[in-house]
Amino acid sequence: MKNRWLIALSAVGIHISIGSVYAWSNFTNPLKQLFGWSDQEVALTFSIAILFLGLSAAFLGHFVEKHGPRKSGLLAAIFFGLGVTGSGLAVALGSKYLLYLFYGVLGGIGLGVGYIAPVSTLVKWFPDRRGLATGLAIMGFGFAAAIASPVMNSLIASVGVQNTFFILGITYFVIMTLSSLYLEKPPEGWLPEGFQEKVKAGKAKPSLDLAQLTANDAVKTRRFWYLWFMLFINVTCGIAVLAVAKPLAVESIGISQTAAAALVGAIGVFNGLGRIGWASASDYIGRPNTYTTFFVLQILIFFLLPNVSIKWLFVVMLTIVYTCYGGGFACIPAYIGDLFGTKQLGAIHGYILTAWAAAGLVGPMFAAYIKDTTGSYEGSLAFFGGLFVIAFIISLLVRIDIRRLRAQHEQIAYVSAAKES
Repeated sequence: MKNRWLIALSAVGIHISIGSVYAWSNFTNPLKQLFGWSDQEVALTFSIAILFLGLSAAFLGHFVEKHGPRKSGLLAAIFFGLGVTGSGLAVALGSKYLLYLFYGVLGGIGLGVGYIAPVSTLVKWFPDRRGLATGLAIMGFGFAAAIASPVMNSLIASVGVQNTFFILGITYFVIMTLSSLYLEKPPEGWLPEGFQEKVKAGKAKPSLDLAQLTANDAVKTRRFWYLWFMLFINVTCGIAVLAVAKPLAVESIGISQTAAAALVGAIGVFNGLGRIGWASASDYIGRPNTYTTFFVLQILIFFLLPNVSIKWLFVVMLTIVYTCYGGGFACIPAYIGDLFGTKQLGAIHGYILTAWAAAGLVGPMFAAYIKDTTGSYEGSLAFFGGLFVIAFIISLLVRIDIRRLRAQHEQIAYVSAAKES
């Protein structure tokens, strides 16, 4: 029997590798200086990668369920390793279209498969602490940029952009391959040692799935779309502010460019902390309460932020937003398990991650549009606050479905008990 904490460590290894996509901005200036490409041309590489992350997660979710986490992780290692290594070839040839193909398309496919493969497995290894398990892995994705950024900058300065891609591509391939080889689903019906005894003694509660649905059946339910829109709104607003955090801080409270850059790094750390913190908390307060809390906090912050002139308060508000942003990603796999079961969790997770792909395109574009139209980023904050009001209402609507499903379970249990007696 494999150690479930080493399974979790393997998941972190994969997520730390693919999460380096969030450090893409380190290549922006070097590529502009080398080839004279515009910011938009370089940034398009990142956008394509996020788009294919969502698409591959959706279309290859069934592959993950059918072939298991080991083969899926190895497939992710091949695509992501080839994508990053091939980007070095694209730089050598000076072709932005090859860069879009390798890093954007191939790397993006590796991102999508690598993201969902270990997460769906972890949920099955941690029936007692689903939130903590998924939070651990997805925390790795959140912290990856903080780890990768200094490494990328050092390599670019010492060996150049082309060789940096070669070194990173090979390194990520090795880490992801070794991590994938340890991944495995637990045996059917497996429970942690001593967990049954704790349940009987009333010291622990088992995860009670409200259904066991296939991915194709899940998308036909209202609660699937409730989760989809909650994630879409949380990511749209979060990623939009992440894209403009530095100029927003300079415009709103007049801090220096250096301090604003430090702030961006700080909120990246809180993005990672929010993933493990909120996911762990959701095991105790429940996933519905966790998401409702996300939206209440962010409604208040987004409507108040344009009027805040106190620097420390502005910083605190932004860091809270980013704990919620990261927490939304980390809690969604456990929420899926609660509502749809673990039968095809990876495939359902893949379908829901299309919300991330859509948000990655919509959020930054809308913030830029408001800036061009009004001359300020602050005008977009009220709009995003309004979106969070909608998300808050959805977080209440999903509870109606949950109560209905629980009532059905209780009725079935009552009938079964009556028959036995």
